[in-house]
Formats: sequence, C-alpha cells, structure tokens
Amino acid sequence: MAALSDLITSKVRIKILELFFSNLKEIYHVRGIVRETSEEINAVRRELTKLEADGVLRKEPRGNRVYYSVRNEHPFYGDLISMVAKTTGLGRQLIENKNKIGKASFIMFSGKFVRMKDRKREDDVDILVVGEVVLPELASLIRVEESKRAREINYTVMSREEFDFRKKRRDPFLLGILAGSRAMIIGDEEDLVN
Repeated sequence: MAALSDLITSKVRIKILELFFSNLKEIYHVRGIVRETSEEINAVRRELTKLEADGVLRKEPRGNRVYYSVRNEHPFYGDLISMVAKTTGLGRQLIENKNKIGKASFIMFSGKFVRMKDRKREDDVDILVVGEVVLPELASLIRVEESKRAREINYTVMSREEFDFRKKRRDPFLLGILAGSRAMIIGDEEDLVN
C-alpha cells in the first residue's frame, strides 16, 4: 500500500501531518505533539518550524506555551486532508482490507466526514461505496471507526449497475452526494462524477 513515507522522507514530519490532518479542529502545544507522536522534542520542534515556515501550520503563543494548528488557507490543505484520510483510520483500513470487503470500484468520504464536521441533516451520507461489497466485512470496519469517533457513520452501498442507473436518471439522492466535497479513498474522482 502507498503511504506518506513514499513521498515524505521525514518520519517525524509524517507523524505530525497525520496528527494534525486527522484532527483538524485540534490545537496542540509542543509537549502534546511529542506525547502523541512519541518522537524526540528537538526533532518535533525542527519539523514544526519547517511546517510553520512553509505555511502548513499556524503558530500561536499563549502564555508560556506555543500552540500549533492547521492553516486551512494553505494551497495543499485539501490534498493533505485527502492523503491523510487514505493513510490513517478508516481509509487505511478500507484500503488494506480491499480484498476482504469485495470489489469496490469507488469508496468516497464526504468532505464533512474527513474534516470531522457534523452532518447538517441526519440523512447526509458520510461514505459512499460502489461495487460488489461484502457487507458484514464493511460494517465491521465501520463499527470500529464509529467507536473511535463516538458517533454513527452514515454510509451507502450501491452496485456499479445501480450507481450508473441512478446517475443516468439524475437521482436527487445520488446527485446530492456527488455535489458535495469529497475525498476519494478508492477509485478515480473523474470516473465517479462523469
């Protein structure tokens, strides 16, 4: 499986990016980052300085501590969210267990789901899975993530035929899913939308 380490050579930077981009709302101080990543403080400080200089993270002094958070105006913000969604948590589990869950043509996470935002409506879909899927295997992986997030994950599974039919008929439910922001976990976004 492809990992961030294939693109980024610093393992400390990878851990920091995964920490911040899988918890977008969180603000961390240096010691908290050291605890979460289990890395040396000097290595963490060096990477934080680099990420802040590159504009990926924002530094904010508060009292005698310095806190860091993600800068959502960075040009690679959405790309980093998508990459981290594929290499951590449920995204990673789905990719690693791709053969167990069947033949998924597409697995898409909604933008709200990867950004850990609440759904506006209860019928909004967090995850769309298209293909021939072994439902008990998929449900098992999703239940684990639900317990980590302490909330229900709303997912929809369709066969490729049903997906193509609904897309051709301009089904409002499917168009609503496809109209929102998304992170592709498996499959190509261009093929999903067109």
